[in-house]
Amino acid sequence: MKAIVVADQAAGTAGMTLVERPEPQATINDVVVQVRASGFVPTELAWPSTWTDRLDRDRTPSIPGHELAGVVTALGYGTTGLSVGQRVFGLADWYRDGTLAEYVAMEARNLAPLPGDVDFTVGASLPISGLTAWQGLFQHGRLQAGQSVLVHGAAGAVGSMATQLARLAGAYVIGTGRAVDRQKALDFSAHEFVDLENDVLEDIGGVDLVFDVIGGDIGKRSARLIRAGGTLLSIVGPSEARPANGLAVDFVVESDRAQLTEIVERVRDGRLRTNIGNIATLDDAVAAFNPTKRISGKTIIRVRP
Repeated sequence: MKAIVVADQAAGTAGMTLVERPEPQATINDVVVQVRASGFVPTELAWPSTWTDRLDRDRTPSIPGHELAGVVTALGYGTTGLSVGQRVFGLADWYRDGTLAEYVAMEARNLAPLPGDVDFTVGASLPISGLTAWQGLFQHGRLQAGQSVLVHGAAGAVGSMATQLARLAGAYVIGTGRAVDRQKALDFSAHEFVDLENDVLEDIGGVDLVFDVIGGDIGKRSARLIRAGGTLLSIVGPSEARPANGLAVDFVVESDRAQLTEIVERVRDGRLRTNIGNIATLDDAVAAFNPTKRISGKTIIRVRP
């Protein structure tokens, strides 16, 4: 099969190469999926799991990418809940070869059925962005209707999903980002927008929840905006500052079939829109991950027509 591999962490996305690899086999509780579309998060190349296994042994050259939509082609021993020929989407294990390939083997529990009226490119754009937003807001942030939410990077893949889900839940949503992102953040349901290049973040006042995808100085300043009993959520590691009278939570997204099903149903009925900035083929994937200009939104690789 064709696959994208990485072998040199220092080279970054420029060091990706398209090669031929053996097709994977389904082990116990696995399925093999023919990948139709795959997502990729550039920060994967900074994750230890991209380069080593759970015992810290080198596993390069490894296949990156962990989001996918495709069709089940084989079932491993003991696999239940899915069938050969079924359309699926989901989030592959961090420590195993990923989804920038024509086939991937992964645990069946990490997949959810993909409805027939949802395109594979849309399905592949949902797992990391959708689950990160869902788990941050509702599991870790315990968001309630009537609360206020500050979403950093509101025009990005995760931020735009968090903005929409928070608004659907009845929250007042303030998005942040660069000046050029203002209209896109508002189009994705933010009530108002703060330009981090020109506006004063502290002018926002107190909020119940901050969803931080930036960290650093922005995360530190955001901690001071949390109202008593509120929560500072981070997906970029522990914040350098904690709210004086609230919680600081950093988390790593986990696969969840029930949550994926909830998310895709909201896409089907029009309550959620995915944020795809570029679609490329597997042959053109390396160039797509090394663009000459900034692309707002997720890049999706259409592995098969």
